[in-house]
Amino acid sequence: MSRPALRAVLFDMDGTLVDTEELWWQAVEQVASTLAYALGDADLPEVLGRPVEHTAEHLWRVTGGDGEGVRLDEVAAALHREFAARVRDRVVPRPGALELLAALAAAGVPTALVTASPRPVADCVLAALGGAARFAVTVTADDTARTKPAPDPYLAAARALGVAPEACVAVEDTPTGVASAEAAGCRVLAVPSLAPIAPAAGRVVRATLEEVDVPLLRSLTGAAARRLRVMSWNLWHGGRYVDGARAKQVEALREAGVDVVGLQETDAVTARELAEALGWHHHQAGTGLAVLSRHPVVARAEAPGLGFYGGLGVRIRLDGGREAAVWTAHLDHAPYGPYEACFDGLPVADLLDHEEASGRLGRMRAVLAAMGDDLAAARDGDGTPVFLVGDLNTPSHLDWTPRTAHLHGGYGAVPWPVTRAAEAAGLRDAYREAHPDPLLAPGCTWSPVHDEHVPDGSPLPGGAEPGRGRPEPRDRIDYVLYAGRGVRVVDSETYTRGTVRTWPRVRGNGWPSDHAAVVTTFALD
Repeated sequence: MSRPALRAVLFDMDGTLVDTEELWWQAVEQVASTLAYALGDADLPEVLGRPVEHTAEHLWRVTGGDGEGVRLDEVAAALHREFAARVRDRVVPRPGALELLAALAAAGVPTALVTASPRPVADCVLAALGGAARFAVTVTADDTARTKPAPDPYLAAARALGVAPEACVAVEDTPTGVASAEAAGCRVLAVPSLAPIAPAAGRVVRATLEEVDVPLLRSLTGAAARRLRVMSWNLWHGGRYVDGARAKQVEALREAGVDVVGLQETDAVTARELAEALGWHHHQAGTGLAVLSRHPVVARAEAPGLGFYGGLGVRIRLDGGREAAVWTAHLDHAPYGPYEACFDGLPVADLLDHEEASGRLGRMRAVLAAMGDDLAAARDGDGTPVFLVGDLNTPSHLDWTPRTAHLHGGYGAVPWPVTRAAEAAGLRDAYREAHPDPLLAPGCTWSPVHDEHVPDGSPLPGGAEPGRGRPEPRDRIDYVLYAGRGVRVVDSETYTRGTVRTWPRVRGNGWPSDHAAVVTTFALD
């Protein structure tokens, strides 16, 4: 079933368009202190995204206000006063808010303000945003019998605009607001403020409104059949270091809701067993690479020299008959650039020379050459979607910049050649498209289980290296790259699940890998 085109964007106010979540928390802290109560993390669900009356009742209840003779309406009135005073003096738009509102206006997309704050507070905020004329509709806590997390506010906004909720995208910053919007039937663009929000079906997450534009919002209401969720996952030698790894792998794939997966470090039977458990198609070759797919595999290819390292590809037939090319690659692990930078302090020129000597760059060129027909079709032919995923065992030139030097041993810009070669071949980095700022969203995939460096960066036998016992460098070395006309990134996230203990206490981990996976949702026009 297809969804209608985007008809309206419905904005939460506090913490989404303006920086008021912290002001609200401060106001609640102040009132709580007068009741001899200290707010903590346990109070977050009762404070963030909640109407004043709800939070007032929470404070009144946890402080035993009824027994102390404190009236509930007095607590609510105090919250109103403290918050309104802070809003008048200190409210400012969040980064990207005014620009996004202007872009939507220029594109002719109606907007509404949907807030759990009372109308007097909303009016103060509207003034900071340039006036009520920015929004076709404003829905406050005074306008519905129930407010968030009930769906009523978003249903009221859609009704006032004369559009179906399914044709709306709600922009929210709290789990409470997300629950309200999704209960109403809206798609959600989340920009978390104080509490984390995970991506989910029909929901994408961005760090800031500066990462949001009109095409992204339009893509959220596109037809479900045009979505493709692509994963890259290194299985850590088939999962041999974690008890019950196969069942945990199956559960992770189901929970992630992916459609096609490029695997690295499989063993002889992993891909087949996972495909059988999921009822999927698969192709495995060499000694460590495979692709799993919900969609039928109609062609197979391999890069020369395929073994534990290398690359292989498939063509899958999507719903409606369109085909997509999916490749998975695993590049040589040593010498490893971040170790030579952070532990050895090599000059950039030596780092780049060693990348060539490692075999990674040569192997990447071989994979790209094997992908030549697919890349040509993506660029010059029918615009076939092409995806290259994998553990490339190298950082990205998009991540090592002067602004991130403190994250990478003091190095500024480093033109890591493997990712530059992929870029030169016409492939784009999906995670970095979704999260352009590597300082705000490093996207590290290596390693969730290694806090300290051990030989070879793994528990496997290997020679001692400088840096043994020092903090393990964190980096993004797993990728989802893509090409093709009409292929757009909707969302891209690193992914783990369950308990993740550090080495050597990994046997009981819920996540059966030493890498985080990367999951990207694409819209295919």
